Amino acid sequence: MNDSANRAGWRLQGGRVLAGGKLAAGDLAFVDGRIVAGEAPGARVFDARGLLVLPGIVDVHGDAFERQVMPRPGVSFDLVTALMDSDRQLVANGITTAFHGVTRSWEPGLRGAENARELLSAIERLAGRLAADTRYHLRHETFNLDGEAEILEWIAAGRIGCLAFNDHMASTLRDRAKPEKIGKMIERSGLERADFMHLVEVVDGRRDEVAPSIERLAAAARAAGIAMLSHDDRDPETRRWFRELGVAVAEFPLDVSTATEAVTAGEATVFGAPNVVRGGSHTGCPSATEMVRQGLCSILASDYYYPALALAPFRLAKEGAATFERAWALVSTNPAAAMGLSDRGRLDAGLRADVVVVDPEGPDGKPRVVATFVAGRPVHVAEAERIR
Repeated sequence: MNDSANRAGWRLQGGRVLAGGKLAAGDLAFVDGRIVAGEAPGARVFDARGLLVLPGIVDVHGDAFERQVMPRPGVSFDLVTALMDSDRQLVANGITTAFHGVTRSWEPGLRGAENARELLSAIERLAGRLAADTRYHLRHETFNLDGEAEILEWIAAGRIGCLAFNDHMASTLRDRAKPEKIGKMIERSGLERADFMHLVEVVDGRRDEVAPSIERLAAAARAAGIAMLSHDDRDPETRRWFRELGVAVAEFPLDVSTATEAVTAGEATVFGAPNVVRGGSHTGCPSATEMVRQGLCSILASDYYYPALALAPFRLAKEGAATFERAWALVSTNPAAAMGLSDRGRLDAGLRADVVVVDPEGPDGKPRVVATFVAGRPVHVAEAERIR
């Protein structure tokens, strides 16, 4: 659709609109990329009869794009092609704002420093060409001490959307004796087994430097107003330590007591939408559905599978874990607020027209994204005959 059509506006007519915390029959209009109260004279009409008109999905953590970059171990494709293809997947699944979870680790290869740099540059170069509002979620492996100086430069330059602190050293050390697990890391790194094991020993030998490095990075991000997350908090003490540093989002807390610690303090907690859709965690972590039911999950993320975000709220409502309105807030309103994006996540007048239109009972009986609008632009339309 051209820019003049966007300026003329759109009216999504005859659907059920989720606004003000309630799902009710009505129309939604937007002009120049912003939601307006009332009519939009001269607007194009999208027939939303039988459909739900919902706030666009905000994905705070998704790394499924890695499959487009390296679909098989050691087989890579150029980043522009990978990101453009991932962008198509995002909007086809109703994701209007995406934080690509890019791991910058002490290991080389797919999650190494060079790839992290190239991904950041590629996302910046593609700004304006990607359909989804795409941002850089820096997943900093805390043992990656050699990367601290450059990350501080990125923070100061405002190049990252959010900063997450990850520590997978303990699991790496634990998995050294499990060939089926450590083998995946070795393949991803591109190193020989002996060289990888030696690197692990060298990096682990600097563990006393890790906490001071985290403190410096957190101070810089806090001063820059960048949202911070702590990944896989293992206990309430860890969560309290990160809280003192201004890290206000607990991403995938490993047990109920840690999630409770975060929620009691008024902090956001993130769990995986695939966990909901599959009926449980594939790694033995808490059930995301039960966390929602107990009020211990405020955000769902795509994690490794983009389609799960649009499906999870319907499953939660069906299982009685939450009302549909509350369940959809887990993928829209709440993540937008946690990331400091006050201009989206709700269908209120004056906000960005980031909207997803969903058929709650698609051809196979499962929810299906029919259309996605980003800042008022139709970027995905599965049923063009609804436009008039």
